[in-house]
Amino acid sequence: MNDRVTLHRWENLPLEELNPKLGRRLVSGNRVMLAHVYLKAGCIVPMHKHDNEQLTYILDGALEFTIGNSPTKVVVRSGEVLHIPSNVPHQAVALEDTLDVDVFSPPREDWLSGTDAYLRQAVPEQT
Repeated sequence: MNDRVTLHRWENLPLEELNPKLGRRLVSGNRVMLAHVYLKAGCIVPMHKHDNEQLTYILDGALEFTIGNSPTKVVVRSGEVLHIPSNVPHQAVALEDTLDVDVFSPPREDWLSGTDAYLRQAVPEQT
């Protein structure tokens, strides 16, 4: 367990380009992860689910989420936060260029290890 206090500056963290429309920067502790996620208009984050509880805070732009199998649609805009409980299927579409802050607990092991293949392929734009 790491008990060191660390300071991070977003602009100094490496920008990981996952596909032509999606990038991110990560800060991770032992039990929580924080990410800046950069989505270009039309970017689709495919339907997926994970054990991690998620908070998505939109700093700039807007994302349309499809939640669950029903499906329910929710638009989250600048200044709004969406809570996604553990194991709830969800998809996101960037309605415009968007910067969001995602918080995960526990940290996303697939993001840290690079085994998140569903994000690493170019996904067709929504029309």
